[in-house]
Amino acid sequence: MDRRRFLKILGLSSLFSRLLIRDLWAAEGPVVAVAEDRDYAAATVRAVNALGGMRRFVVPGDTVVVKPNIGWDRRPEQAATTHPLVVRAVAAEALRAGAKKVKVFDRTCNDPRRCYVASGIQAALSGMKGVELKHIEPERFRKVRLNGRTLREWELYDEALGADVFINVPIAKHHGLTGLTLGLKNVMGVMGGDRGVVHRHIEGALVDVNSWLKSRLTIIDATRVLVAHGPQGGDLKDVRVLNRVIASADIVAADAYATTLFGKRPEEIAVTVAAHRSGLGEMDIRKMKIVKA
Repeated sequence: MDRRRFLKILGLSSLFSRLLIRDLWAAEGPVVAVAEDRDYAAATVRAVNALGGMRRFVVPGDTVVVKPNIGWDRRPEQAATTHPLVVRAVAAEALRAGAKKVKVFDRTCNDPRRCYVASGIQAALSGMKGVELKHIEPERFRKVRLNGRTLREWELYDEALGADVFINVPIAKHHGLTGLTLGLKNVMGVMGGDRGVVHRHIEGALVDVNSWLKSRLTIIDATRVLVAHGPQGGDLKDVRVLNRVIASADIVAADAYATTLFGKRPEEIAVTVAAHRSGLGEMDIRKMKIVKA
């Protein structure tokens, strides 16, 4: 090989290395990174770096949506919403990777103004240049033909649909209907319409929405988890502190691993099973590469 050709190849090395890492990991099974640290920002960064870093998912000029759970008027220690330090760290890493803009939002269950403040997320993102913490604007939902088995069409939030990168940042917690709420269910925060109807056929509906709106990266906040009376919680007796952050490019794998933190098996969670059967990801822990970051 001559020198010019060699240098040309080197010029593509960054892109090539990311693709190579992706393909190697795909061949071995999905990678799930787990970081444990009382410094939640540090744990988040270590988990993402164990996957190859945020630049594997975000390229310069991207518009990135970071979708946490801000659904409830609850304080961070009550473990009903994504920890603000995890959200801030994800946004900061996206900016560091070259994102043009980072948008953060959720369709809340309680009053959105109270949820954004009580969760600590509004304060955590305040002053971050390039980051927009946005309230949902009802007129921005648009009907999408999902052509799914459960949902033929549904209203989804256009800013989520229009993003270059969608990063899913749920908190791991108990849920009275689905057993647990993790990454797959967190996408309900970009769904419009009557979500009560969706709960009647929740597994199929979530498969249909996640098949349309792909999470490029799922980062599960398991710094403190709600083990009972979810999804709203409220009693600190129901909270267990784990100081962990889980990250994976495979949303089903991330959810499956997080399930084990509750002493459950992935096959006990119907949403996980339905997503796996639909080809959205891997749920068999034995087929994953678990990396302690």
